[in-house]
Amino acid sequence: MTLDTQAQALLDKAKAAGASPVYFLPFLQARARMEEVFKNPDPPEDMHSVNEVVIPGPMRGLTLRVYRPTEETGLACLVFIHGGGWSVNSLNTHDAVCRRLSKLGNCVVLSVDHRMSPEFKYPAALEDTYTALRWAFDNASQHGWDATRVAIAGDSSGGTLGTTAALLNRDRGGPQLKYQVLIYPVTDYYLPGTASYVENATGYSLNRDFMIWFWQNYLPVNVDFNDPYLCPLRAADLSGLPPALILTAEYDPLRDEGREYATKLKNAGVPVELWHYDNQMHGFIMQTRVIDRAREALEKVGQRLRTVLGPG
Repeated sequence: MTLDTQAQALLDKAKAAGASPVYFLPFLQARARMEEVFKNPDPPEDMHSVNEVVIPGPMRGLTLRVYRPTEETGLACLVFIHGGGWSVNSLNTHDAVCRRLSKLGNCVVLSVDHRMSPEFKYPAALEDTYTALRWAFDNASQHGWDATRVAIAGDSSGGTLGTTAALLNRDRGGPQLKYQVLIYPVTDYYLPGTASYVENATGYSLNRDFMIWFWQNYLPVNVDFNDPYLCPLRAADLSGLPPALILTAEYDPLRDEGREYATKLKNAGVPVELWHYDNQMHGFIMQTRVIDRAREALEKVGQRLRTVLGPG
């Protein structure tokens, strides 16, 4: 199937603008470019409340943006980690996504402002994600959500951080996570590569060179690629992880590793749903203003969260 015409229009517009690829820029300029790309000109979706809280963490603490759809207490809680190759994007680039998921899922959303590379290499972002997850469990009664209905979600590298934090939570004997939503996650290193890396090496929103840049930013020296908290597809044991919803896109270098991760979770006894979008590219969930199918996908995710997390 050919790429969605609305997605293709985005690519054509970017090409006509003649801007150099993000991964050619110094990282601070790259971040500024991505902030501009995902700046939403529409008024933000109305919420009961949106505020930020700084929890104990590295440096001066870890910032979480807290979205509440209603004044009701005892809702489920979704810890959300933004994508961006561990290097770009922010709470602001994913603000509209978090608002939608909170409203549609009828849950409190905690969006995590984790440390980013190249200033902070692996495992800094994972440690921040795990810190936020444990805080969500440990402070549920104080802040008005249900500790028995805590889920984790993220897109791209955020999906990686979400599922590896779930793995870390299992290994450290943490409370039971209810669910994980992994939107076109990174689950393995780009080498030796997959068919989707070859097919989508150039020409789309995410390409092979972009992923190489992300990995170079993120990795410390002497890294172990069999570390399951880095490359979860290489984990020896995925049993005991929470049920998963995984989204993949046809025109995405990460397509095949997302599918393989779904299969490996299933083989480990983890309930998994795999939703494949055969005419979309990586990052499409962020383009709900201009891609109809992206809007439909995000709404389906929100509705699935409402069903799975439902009343206690």
